[in-house]
Formats: sequence, C-alpha cells, structure tokens
Amino acid sequence: MYTGIVEELGRIERREGGQIRIACTKVVDDVHIGDSLSVNGCCLTVVAFDETGWDADMTDETLKRTSLGDLQPGDEVNLERPVRLSDRLGGHLVQGHVDGVGEIVSAAPDLRVRCDPDLLRYVVEKGSITVDGISLTIVDVLDDGFTVAVIPHTLEVTNLRSKGAGGKVNLEVDVTAKYVERLLAWKS
Repeated sequence: MYTGIVEELGRIERREGGQIRIACTKVVDDVHIGDSLSVNGCCLTVVAFDETGWDADMTDETLKRTSLGDLQPGDEVNLERPVRLSDRLGGHLVQGHVDGVGEIVSAAPDLRVRCDPDLLRYVVEKGSITVDGISLTIVDVLDDGFTVAVIPHTLEVTNLRSKGAGGKVNLEVDVTAKYVERLLAWKS
C-alpha cells in the first residue's frame, strides 16, 4: 500500500524490453531485494539495487495496462516506498495497481485528463484519484474524464512538471468504490 505522496523524482537510466533501471537515491535507502516500490503509481518489485538506483522486471501485463512501456532513458518517474503502519497517511490509500491509462488534455496546474468511460463511475467530485502515483483531489467530473488542481509544490516535485497535452498517465481509482460496487452487485 502507498499514500500517493511522491518521495522522490527518479530518472530512467536504462530500459531493455521488460527490464528497467531507475536512477535515484532516497527510495533505495532501506530497500531489499523483493521489496515493492511505486513507479508512476505502478507497484514494481526490486530485483537489484545499489546506492545510485534499482532494477525491476515488468511483465507483459504491466506493459499492456500501464504507461510504463512508453518510458525511455532520461524520462522522469514518480517514486514512493510502501507506507508503514507507523507513517502518517498524507494522501489516500493507494494499491499501486493501475486501473487504466489516461491522456492529458490540459497540463497542470489545471490538469484535465481524458480516461476510459468505464473508470468514470468511480470518479466523484472532491474524491481521490491517483495520477502517475500522485494522490490528487478531483475538482470536476467530465463526460470523458476529470480535472484536478495541482498545487505549485506538487508540480515542482513530480513528473507532472514535464508532461503536457497528449502525455500518458497511469490512473488508479479509489479501491473502496470498487469494493462497494462488487458487494452491491453480489448475488446470493
């Protein structure tokens, strides 16, 4: 589980097929082989690391369902370590399981994202959504997506600063809404 509060902006150092190397320093502070780290909102497993970064393998499913397959050397990525039970929950509960890929229509700070209409049933005004691993509050729900207002600090410390119209972003809706929907649809 994550909070959607980005800890560090990393940089893609190398990508070869489903293998990726991310240059960073903070999130590798206390990392171990097998630990999970969030990359643009997608939970990946550490397979190698040193003091300058870490490596992960991406499955075909990850490449198909996320925007990680588009990453190239030099691209910035949002990084976060899993939340500990003793940590403050500054964002919202985030699983790191991407529900879909959205497209930026208007860049931050007045971010507008177009997304799959099937995701919109989980999107509510003043509700939470994760955009590239960033916990954000929805301003308005549109017919084809949603808007969020990005504060200057978030813009400065995340990859949204370098993403413009047409850019792809990973989206994770609030898991509670998905559970409620499933429970209400359950047939005895």
